[in-house]
Amino acid sequence: MAGVALREITERLGGELIGDGARRIDALGSLESATASTLAFLANPLYQKQLATSEAGCVIVAPAFRDAAAARGAAIVTPDPYLYFARLTQWWAERTRHAETKGIHPAAVIDPSAEIGVEVSIGAFAVVEAGASIGAGVSIGAHGYVGRDCHIGAGTRLGPRVTLLFGTTIGARGIVHAGAVLGADGFGFAPDQGRWVKIEQLGVVRIGDDVEIGANSCIDRGALGDTLVGDGVKIDNLVQIGHNVRIGDHTAIAGNVGIAGSATIGAHCMIGGGAGINGHVTLADRVVITGATQVSRSIAKAGIYSGSFPFDDNASWEKNAATLRNLHTLRERVRAIEKKSS
Repeated sequence: MAGVALREITERLGGELIGDGARRIDALGSLESATASTLAFLANPLYQKQLATSEAGCVIVAPAFRDAAAARGAAIVTPDPYLYFARLTQWWAERTRHAETKGIHPAAVIDPSAEIGVEVSIGAFAVVEAGASIGAGVSIGAHGYVGRDCHIGAGTRLGPRVTLLFGTTIGARGIVHAGAVLGADGFGFAPDQGRWVKIEQLGVVRIGDDVEIGANSCIDRGALGDTLVGDGVKIDNLVQIGHNVRIGDHTAIAGNVGIAGSATIGAHCMIGGGAGINGHVTLADRVVITGATQVSRSIAKAGIYSGSFPFDDNASWEKNAATLRNLHTLRERVRAIEKKSS
């Protein structure tokens, strides 16, 4: 893309421009790697030292760093530099990425009973089964599969090899990255004399609007009721969500998280990478689970929760876990005894 004048950026996105508005930028980047034609941002005060030495042609900063940024050159001052940068990347992508070709590839296979909206793009070797409903402006990548009676809301984009199995519903403006599978059977089996008898999964997956799902993530259909994902939820790559899980609006889930069946996750939660959520537990709204934490019981109060513990035989592990939970009380008792004896 040809360079963009700083003035054009602030006219589109707002912010206070310091310096020459005619200065042109041809790339977005970090403070550390920026060149004279790069627009960078400072959101974390830990990187303040890089501000003075960065070669960036312009830096997006908060009001607290206005003078420091102005001393080195051009700057855009905004209350939330990270949010500003996020919106800038969206605008930048609109200008730089090739426009998607609308239309249905000749190699796609579409059942005559499927409803296809206007300005839909369906890639090569994609399959749309009977009774499916594809909203206006939807994009289905090559080798995608939309099963029987699935519904895709307007403007949603499915990457290559995305699979929606029968009855799956996803709302408007969603993004599902390559290889994700929505609506596969949940993991349900009944023991029978040393063997396993499959429990048929009779529910479906229902996903709200503005949801993003990362590459190769899986969301299982419900066993009896449905698996539900609320509006605005963001799911990273390689996440496993079990049958009958419920996830509240605008929760964010990082990579390699596993959520077992029938767990309920509140709204506006954040779950760090590699964390595990046991089945049938409930997390309140605005709970933060840090990376690799194993959540084995319900959390009723908003806050930040962490914890991991080496594995052991179960009886020993439970005893040690109980002791660890009382460690603070034991420490205070020891302090009291020491103070009394001194």
